[in-house]
Amino acid sequence: MKTSFISNLSVQNAMRSTINSVQAELIDSQKEAVSGVYSNIGKELGATTTRSLNLHTEVSMMENLLKTNAVVEQRLSSTQTALDTISNTAQTGLNTLVALSGSNDDSQLATVERTMRDALEQATSAANTSVNGEYVLSGINTDEAPLADYFADGSPARQAFVDAFTSHFGFAPDDAAVSTIAADDMQDFITNELEPMFLTEDGDWEANWSNASDTSTTARISRTEVIQSSSTTITDGFRYMAMASVMSIEMLNSNFSAASRNVVSNAAISYMGQAISGVDADRSQLGLSQNRVAQANETLQAQIDIVKLNLDDLEGVDVYEASNRITALSNQMEISYSITARLNELSLVNAL
Repeated sequence: MKTSFISNLSVQNAMRSTINSVQAELIDSQKEAVSGVYSNIGKELGATTTRSLNLHTEVSMMENLLKTNAVVEQRLSSTQTALDTISNTAQTGLNTLVALSGSNDDSQLATVERTMRDALEQATSAANTSVNGEYVLSGINTDEAPLADYFADGSPARQAFVDAFTSHFGFAPDDAAVSTIAADDMQDFITNELEPMFLTEDGDWEANWSNASDTSTTARISRTEVIQSSSTTITDGFRYMAMASVMSIEMLNSNFSAASRNVVSNAAISYMGQAISGVDADRSQLGLSQNRVAQANETLQAQIDIVKLNLDDLEGVDVYEASNRITALSNQMEISYSITARLNELSLVNAL
């Protein structure tokens, strides 16, 4: 019979290796029990790991779209609020113009001037709304205030009106000679001087009134959808409102003849009505964009949920089984510690 020498040190080292292996497996099981997915996906899935990575990329892309859509929604909401304010102030101005149309009473004419001044100031303030440091009605020129203050000192827009009036009639708007202006001459001035200044591309609108771009900002809200995400003060609604306001402020309360004043009043009413229609058309367009964002978000969330279900089928573990494995591994470690402790107590000296 042959015997072999086995030291207790080699047995201890073997137990230590076993404990290290059990500890590593226990850590992996604890991760799986908490996360619900494999701790080492590549090891478990093998060749199908690529599919898992692709699905994670899809989820990340769609979640990023949801985050950017939240910013788009904020911008659209702020733009709608600004346009709503502008539409309401224009409506207030229109109501005043209609109510006092044909009046020659000084106090009523002063009321019209004051109301239109307030309306233009409120519209200018609303048009210059900014979100996160970007102007929402500047088109792609988001760092430029879209609408100039007509009442500011040295206003180019106001000076352009004075120059046009003086050039056409031969005297300034505040000259007493304005009482001599015939109704036909006033209509000619409005049609051939004021309208081109505000409505034509080579007029004074971009030069004196608006720093906005005529190109609205856009945003991608899904893989395939791109929407208009803002408006711009280059559109006709703003031009008509400014023109109606300027006419009312500068001419209705001046010493014109009743016939000339009626021409101004009727023109201002017509232009203000077109202003409201134009602004409301912009609101409708942005409303469609808001609806598309909401629908895109619903679709994206549904797609995310479906992909996550696929990922769960691919990477998911049985949490109950992982918990049982943790218990078994913990018991195994306790036994290993106990055996190791007993081995440490083995000594020839104790046996003698």
